[in-house]
Amino acid sequence: MTSLPRVLTVMGSGETAPTMVKVHRELVGRLGQTLAVLLDTPYGFQENAPELATRAVEYFRTSVNTTITPAGLGRISGADPVTLQHGLNLLTDANYVFAGPGSPTYALRQWRGTTIPDLLHTKIRTGGVVTFASAAALTLGSRTVPVYEIYKCGEEPYWLEGLNLLGDLGIPAVVIPHYNNAEGGHHDTRFCYLGERRLAALEEELDEHEYVLGVDEHTGLVIDFDAGFSRVVGNGVVTLRIRGASRTFATGETIPLALLQDPRDKSTAVVPTVPAPRTTNQAPDTHETAAASLRGVAQARKAEFDAALAARDSSAATRAVLDLEADIRQWLADTLTGTDGDFARDTLRGMILKLGEAASSGLADPHATVAPYVEAILEIRRVVRAEKRYDLSDVIRDALAGAKVEVRDTPAGVEWVLQVP
Repeated sequence: MTSLPRVLTVMGSGETAPTMVKVHRELVGRLGQTLAVLLDTPYGFQENAPELATRAVEYFRTSVNTTITPAGLGRISGADPVTLQHGLNLLTDANYVFAGPGSPTYALRQWRGTTIPDLLHTKIRTGGVVTFASAAALTLGSRTVPVYEIYKCGEEPYWLEGLNLLGDLGIPAVVIPHYNNAEGGHHDTRFCYLGERRLAALEEELDEHEYVLGVDEHTGLVIDFDAGFSRVVGNGVVTLRIRGASRTFATGETIPLALLQDPRDKSTAVVPTVPAPRTTNQAPDTHETAAASLRGVAQARKAEFDAALAARDSSAATRAVLDLEADIRQWLADTLTGTDGDFARDTLRGMILKLGEAASSGLADPHATVAPYVEAILEIRRVVRAEKRYDLSDVIRDALAGAKVEVRDTPAGVEWVLQVP
């Protein structure tokens, strides 16, 4: 029997977005027969919890080509014992455990006093792939940031005890996902909505050996315990921060496990990863270059659309509309699109309206369409003028003017301009 890999993946966000499809596929591909379970506790308090589970299941089915089963552990306190045990059995048998958005404090409160923490520790120690993102990622370290309580309720910054799955790997870190968040606009929402002031205050409470492991949005850190290294994936960077001093690692870089275990060790080398050359017959993976957000995708499609209209290319304009519609469907599973979904849909509606207006007026160059007819009429006018039939010449000119064609007699010859509304 082949032993399972011991892999812990930390995602800053985008866990069910196109940006992370390739990562999930690679992780699942290491398992052979996959038994994937969605640990749904972090968002179990939300009224739309069933919808979030359905979207995650559909994402794995259509994008990752894997069946994932919700554990049904959204609310453990007061749960039916049979339902609870069924979820625990699923978690025990799973070789791929995935958890994502919600509240870290709610999840930890629900897991307290259950076997779930021990089951997760067992996966890390004996074999399995654990992928925690967003809120779930906050629980991975020795301490956890109660984000909602601090950012939404105004409580003073404080730490809670975390699961410390990283401790099983000898990594003395606290995880901060959404590290490069910019939703605040003019106010600082970096570092999972904490901002610099509050993160600096929390850092002062860390023990001497502890540090901050920051993971940007739509970015992940795949930690392979057996191989002894980790790899940055996705669109952003991973940050090792010690008392305000940061060291960053871009996507594709390989970080030795020893450095994560002791980031103060400057002697540990970091290896940049060079992607393998693509063969001539190998099609590019569309997810490799996926934009960091649905808003970014929509803006790119809008630029393609505008360029197509300017070039009077109806096929390219239509393709941009259809591509954006497909992009929106791809991003539907992402639970953290925020206002990006509304922005993308508004952009799509605007593009459709412009395409409809173009259909009414036509995208073909009207000058090129009428040129043969105008030139023929002007040739008749030239003959008439040569015969000094200026009255007929004026009639022709006026008739063309009525058809929005302005005729200009210049020393260099006759010119005409089509007056397009």
